[in-house]
Amino acid sequence: MGEKTEVDAKSRRNFLKMASVSAPAAVAAVSLSGTTAKAAVQEEKGSGLRDTAHTRAYFESAKF
Repeated sequence: MGEKTEVDAKSRRNFLKMASVSAPAAVAAVSLSGTTAKAAVQEEKGSGLRDTAHTRAYFESAKF
């Protein structure tokens, strides 16, 4: 029983070692690749509701 937990502890320890090494390596690989990311361009939309038949019907039904 003690041997099994020791094996589990070693595999967990190895996983944490690999995780701590691979994350900075991935960041370094991306930063050294030389490519740049382009920002997504969002079109400017008008503010407020659009005047459609649906909105006109709602406003008519909301009148008291």
